[in-house]
Amino acid sequence: MTGTTLIVGLGNPGPEYERTRHNIGQMVVGELASRMGGGFTRHKSGGAVVAPGRLGVGGPRVVLAMSTGYMNVSGRPVGALARFYDVGVEDLVVVHDELDIPFDTLRLKRGGGEGGHNGLKSISASMGSKDYARVRVGIGRPPGRMDVADFVLRPFTKDEQQTLPLHVDRAADAVEALVSEGLEAAQQRFH
Repeated sequence: MTGTTLIVGLGNPGPEYERTRHNIGQMVVGELASRMGGGFTRHKSGGAVVAPGRLGVGGPRVVLAMSTGYMNVSGRPVGALARFYDVGVEDLVVVHDELDIPFDTLRLKRGGGEGGHNGLKSISASMGSKDYARVRVGIGRPPGRMDVADFVLRPFTKDEQQTLPLHVDRAADAVEALVSEGLEAAQQRFH
């Protein structure tokens, strides 16, 4: 990664979604903002809050971002931020919930399909490319015949809540490694 890296945590706005599985991307970006010692401010391009800074002392320049709208239309604010900060697809990292890997598991990749994830579809359309880095934070599959939409919009179980802070912390570590050391090195550490 070169120059400024735009790190976007996906989720939905409002207190009713704050602690749901679908918002784990925002939880991770919130943890990164805490580590940088800063908070989020509304960006003038509209549609997002941002926290510019550096990861670690003298570390790489980043802009942490969260859309203030719903996840399914994340592309518009992400595209506006990418243009404002002059960030190309090669310097975009999206942190999101991932159904296809178990809770408490991480996977990092660049590009590929969206797996039915509407937030990713929106970002790919806005950026004109799927070739951005992704930190896929596992939330597991819904039990039985539960509808996927119902599952992702529910809070974590009591058992999951016990280890959720560690899962979020580890995902934040993975983002830092991805930006500082590159994709391959981060994959070797966190897969």
